[in-house]
Amino acid sequence: MILLHIESLPRQVTKAQLLGFLNTVSGMERRRVGRIDLRAGEAIIEIPDDWQVRLVQALDGQTLGRRRVRVWAESQGDASQVDGCHFEHLARLLELESRAEAEKAAERDRRLSPADAERTGLSVVDLVISDEDTGLGGRHILQLTKRKRGPLPWTRLGVGSPVVLSADSAQGAKGTGQHRGVVCELAQGFLRVALGSRPEEWTEHETWRLSLSSDEAAMQRQQAALQRARLARGERLAELRDILLGQRQPQFDREQDEPALDSGLNDSQQQAVRFALSARDVALIHGPPGTGKTTTVVELIRRAIHRGEKVLACAPSNLAVDNILERLLARGERAVRLGHPARVTADLRAHTLDLLVQEHPDVKLARKLVKEAMGLFRKAGRYTRSAPAPGTRQASRQEARNLLADARHLEAQAVEHILDTADVLCATTTALNHEVLGRRRFDLGVIDEACQSTEPGCWLPLLWCEKVVLAGDHCQLPPTVVSQEAAAQGLGVSLFERLMGYFNGSIARALTVQYRMHEAIMHFPSQEFYESGLQAHPSVSEHLLADLQGVADNGSTRMPIEFIDTAGASFDEELEPDGESRLNRQEATLVCRKVRDLLEWGVAPGDIAVIATYAAQVRLLRERLSVPGLEIDSVDGFQGREKEVVVISLVRSNARGEIGFLQEVRRMNVAMTRARRKLLVVGDSATLSTDPFYRRMIDTFETLGAYRTVWEEDDMV
Repeated sequence: MILLHIESLPRQVTKAQLLGFLNTVSGMERRRVGRIDLRAGEAIIEIPDDWQVRLVQALDGQTLGRRRVRVWAESQGDASQVDGCHFEHLARLLELESRAEAEKAAERDRRLSPADAERTGLSVVDLVISDEDTGLGGRHILQLTKRKRGPLPWTRLGVGSPVVLSADSAQGAKGTGQHRGVVCELAQGFLRVALGSRPEEWTEHETWRLSLSSDEAAMQRQQAALQRARLARGERLAELRDILLGQRQPQFDREQDEPALDSGLNDSQQQAVRFALSARDVALIHGPPGTGKTTTVVELIRRAIHRGEKVLACAPSNLAVDNILERLLARGERAVRLGHPARVTADLRAHTLDLLVQEHPDVKLARKLVKEAMGLFRKAGRYTRSAPAPGTRQASRQEARNLLADARHLEAQAVEHILDTADVLCATTTALNHEVLGRRRFDLGVIDEACQSTEPGCWLPLLWCEKVVLAGDHCQLPPTVVSQEAAAQGLGVSLFERLMGYFNGSIARALTVQYRMHEAIMHFPSQEFYESGLQAHPSVSEHLLADLQGVADNGSTRMPIEFIDTAGASFDEELEPDGESRLNRQEATLVCRKVRDLLEWGVAPGDIAVIATYAAQVRLLRERLSVPGLEIDSVDGFQGREKEVVVISLVRSNARGEIGFLQEVRRMNVAMTRARRKLLVVGDSATLSTDPFYRRMIDTFETLGAYRTVWEEDDMV
């Protein structure tokens, strides 16, 4: 016998209702069904082996009691279908990561005072509730400000961040509830958080603390997707699984020479789109820095739509999804954004499913029905001097219940209409769920920034797609993984990177023309990571800081690259007090001076990025360079972004030649390729040159005439 799992069941569902559901949807007779085990929201049913594929395909995504159910099957005594070990391994790594995230948060709360927690950027403390409202699909919104009404400190919390709101521990609030929510607005003096419900004890505490949290629902969805992929049989997901595990070769049709919808595409971008459209199963688009990867992805989506295909467009981050959505809308495509509205850029929220549903005519009618139903309930419960006729109250209540049922039906109908009329649905990979998508199938699934997602995250979209195209760059930073154990066992290897290894690049097409960097800035990354395959577009190949309006024309603004070597100057690194990160005070002083020079020469603060390779150095530089508009962050904070000038502080300087996690050279690839017109790197060549990569980097700087020593900065030593 096979065990059939039915999840997301309505409350109080009975075995008789389940049997009727099986018979109505799939034609299975009662006598063919074995034991039924009912649990909270889930049923496990014994079925004959030859019914497995038929039932999963017929039932998965169907509606029972106004809830979409998720259905999958497993063979008793046989949990090892095709390469099941791969998925079991990924599931274990997800558990390690979830545990590490929880332990890190708990350790942070134990070790750090509220002020120190705020200094890390992971919490904002001493907040008061200054206003409350409803919105964003009926969610409760709290506006929080500092108790003394000052500006908010620098924080890693941003619009869309999952957070936990709790009473400040300083107020003796230990043991009080924690309320999960999402940041929906962030301003200089306040932030707004969308919660599922209003905190009951919000008047009992004077001040509150808001902390970054993990997304538990996303972790659960990934675990479910891995299980579903492992057990798939006789369906498209099983075929894709075998291909993505390297057990079958992906197939391609002959490429069609269709005209580009975007006339500005270069040859490599057009080739990548044609190749991706020819794929029957899977294709990769390799987009090095500045090569217009998202532009190419949008062209691919639009061409698929014009072929009459339905598209699911995903990315691991909300910002990346919004970028795709904005470009599709600008080109007139019918796109709908899934996910929490608070996680969507304010200008795009009107295109989220929640807000579109609110404005739908059917839902406006549903609100009137609900209002009428509430009136009937109140009327039925009201006492009068003369008793009502027998059955009157019961009839009123029944009529009210019927009106509420009609309202729910209208709301569900509105959701279906909006989703059915969209050509492309846009969502983060981990926001997808059966409750919304149900039994929908997409001709094409596209995952942008695929190298920023762990592999489990990429399996979620595959549950609904006939084929998939992944776009990314495995030569930049891998997915962020908290658990060192999980990272060591492979959780940091993206599906994109693994497929590049499996098929030796045969299923990928690379973009080769970059539109960001001066060719001198591009030279070393192209040589090290892209087999010298990058070309600088003529529009950027020679552009300099001196070309910008209002910027002084001098030797430094005409030099696209500078490396300042601090070797021998006793610019020694040190551990941050009471921390594990590293900083370099003398190097920070030099960086601050170079930034002030840039500002004096007329470079706008918003055109400058200061990147430090250690969090402690980031904090030190922020303290010393408090300039509105100037951004100072880690390498991870600038992934996918660009600035006219980038100043990099490498921090490491020691007699042992230890460079720590600078050995992850993809980190340096990201840092260097953020710069458009000028790249300034500060570091100790004696320490760095113990690693061959950095030795080659410094040699290249010397060849380009970009090498200088700190001794030339004579007032610094």
